[in-house]
Amino acid sequence: MRPSGRDLSEMRPVSIETGITKHAEGSCLIKVGDTHVLCTATIDERVPPFIKGSGLGWVTAEYGMLPRSTTSRMRREAAMGKQGGRTVEIQRLIGRALRAGVDRSALGERQITIDCDVIQADGGTRCASITGGWVALKLAVNKLMKARMITSDPLVDPVAAVSCGLYAGQPVLDLDYPEDSEAGVDGNFILTGSKRLIEVQMSAEGATYSREQMNQLLDLAEKGVSELVEIQKAAVNA
Repeated sequence: MRPSGRDLSEMRPVSIETGITKHAEGSCLIKVGDTHVLCTATIDERVPPFIKGSGLGWVTAEYGMLPRSTTSRMRREAAMGKQGGRTVEIQRLIGRALRAGVDRSALGERQITIDCDVIQADGGTRCASITGGWVALKLAVNKLMKARMITSDPLVDPVAAVSCGLYAGQPVLDLDYPEDSEAGVDGNFILTGSKRLIEVQMSAEGATYSREQMNQLLDLAEKGVSELVEIQKAAVNA
């Protein structure tokens, strides 16, 4: 029934390769099917002015898609002179999601910036960015702990994200682009490793959905995030 031939509750193949870049304090390449995102983490011993002197750390994110990450070339946003609304919304989402799993007091007064660059897009780029972004963040935090710049791990729980939706009337896990473009309902679910909800984005296109269907999608999301968290843990412990 699905274009890919996957079962309704089956994720695309997921892999996370760490240590991708030489200079970043944490880096990984996450592949979720044909969606590939490079995630890097940069530690800065300064914080934004609005939290300076508070003793709290900060995690923020930037997101972008390379010109040929899609089927036709997109103009670089730098060439247009400003970021698009979608880009701004997604990078704020990534930052919010990752901060939800951080004890900012334990991080200390420093900032970690997560850069997510989409190399190839086939649906679910924001979810892949959050999932890979947490791995890059964890690797950067590990360096801080190894250098004894912090005394306890500020990452209280893994954070991962997955898309779910109603495709041809059926609830499906981890939509690729052919499904996402035809889905009657699609949503992005961001959860912690302990299945606490961080954010849910759901919308219907030309239809409506029931509370029961929403619960079915949430059940699928919990299953998908549980699988992603195991892959995250294996990546940072490799």
